[in-house]
Amino acid sequence: MTERKRDRRIKDVGTLKALAHPLRMQLYRALTIARTATASQLAEQVDEAVSLVSYHLRKLAEHELVEEAEPQSADGRERWWQPASDGVSIHDEDFRDAPEKAAAHTAASRLFFEQRADMYRRFLDERAHWSAAWNTASDSSEWLLRLTSDELDELSKELYAVCRKYEELGRAADAAGDTDGRESVAVHTYGFPFRT
Repeated sequence: MTERKRDRRIKDVGTLKALAHPLRMQLYRALTIARTATASQLAEQVDEAVSLVSYHLRKLAEHELVEEAEPQSADGRERWWQPASDGVSIHDEDFRDAPEKAAAHTAASRLFFEQRADMYRRFLDERAHWSAAWNTASDSSEWLLRLTSDELDELSKELYAVCRKYEELGRAADAAGDTDGRESVAVHTYGFPFRT
């Protein structure tokens, strides 16, 4: 197993396309939350056959997006998986030098957005099942700002740093056994120019 990298930057179309498959992205997200899991455990979460999930995990592994993890049980037949890095990043500048690369980046970005939107729709549909504290803490905001591209870049980096701080806080608490009241939380931010 390789040493885990932080924020692996995806720069090639093959890896981007491997991740931009709807089921593979679901598996990658589920594995990121679980940190380690078997194909059987992931298959239950995504409601797919174990053989299909195993196939897609191997495809992700071919692109070094996931890797085998240390066994978490005594059953030697179980194959455990984990993300190969703590996060991935995809940047426009890595895909704009050829039309087919730009098209792949756009298609992947649309898929990621649709899956994120589906996550939020599911929360809205299930809101009544969450406590008042979770409903009060959840957020949906839109800020319409007047910025330069440099200012937007700085804002994005600051938001990223804040999210990383809270990610590390949550992981440290989990590692210390402080799991009471902790849930998986999705934070989605989009910063982009528009004209009216």
